[in-house]
Amino acid sequence: MSATTGTAGAAGTAVTAGTAPRRRASLARLGRLLAPVLLGVAVLVAWQALVVGADLPPYLLPSPTAIAEQLREVVPLVWSAALATGANVLVGLLVGAATAVLAAVVAARSRMVDGLLSPTAAAVSVMPIVALAPALNTLFGTTSTTPRRLVVAVVVFAPVFVTTLRGLRQVQPVHRDLMRAYAATGAQTTRTVTIPGALPYLFTGLRIASSTGVIAAVVAEYFGGLQNGLGSRITSAAANSAYARAWAFVLGAIVLGLVFYLATAAVERVVARRHGTVPDVT
Repeated sequence: MSATTGTAGAAGTAVTAGTAPRRRASLARLGRLLAPVLLGVAVLVAWQALVVGADLPPYLLPSPTAIAEQLREVVPLVWSAALATGANVLVGLLVGAATAVLAAVVAARSRMVDGLLSPTAAAVSVMPIVALAPALNTLFGTTSTTPRRLVVAVVVFAPVFVTTLRGLRQVQPVHRDLMRAYAATGAQTTRTVTIPGALPYLFTGLRIASSTGVIAAVVAEYFGGLQNGLGSRITSAAANSAYARAWAFVLGAIVLGLVFYLATAAVERVVARRHGTVPDVT
């Protein structure tokens, strides 16, 4: 009887010991989720109190309640504008990222190409959208979405190129020697060793580019062209003194940026499961 009781007690202790870490992990996860929510609520409350208490005019800063009221009225417009801007971001992100990865692969294998592309990427990274967008609108026409998509591709190129090139140069010498011992070609080494090792760096660049691409698309819409995107709606509402409505479209742009960032993070997790853990190298 005593032996049975002792065994049951040990089992209960083991279960309790195993449950405690899981409970602490769940509480920590809940805390990470609640922290930004509570911070956001606190900011909104302080924002409302500042606008009401200081009696700020709407053109300086509309209140969150006024923005929410306008958002309810223009939800269909925000949705359609977000779809238009999102399509430009998606196309520009794919084109810019694909071009950057291809350029990084070539630059990693050729010092001469690296010497040409690295300064070019640095120059592209500081190119002002306010100068690029009007020039592209003049070149392709104001009724085309091509200028906005090219602006996004240009903005995306630099971070993806730089981070991917860094990752491609992180190949372990022992892995390179092993592929050489197997008489693998350069293309085989790149496909089986170099590119998989560079994936963490690639996704770091994509996470940066997914957010900056949305910003670039919205800003590019300020300078004419089709009046169907979030940037165009923001400028139109502000020009008509509908400041709360303009902030409603700004909120739509923020949500769109979060959607692209979270989608990139989700793709990264999928790739991580297939190729092992993808470390964060930010």
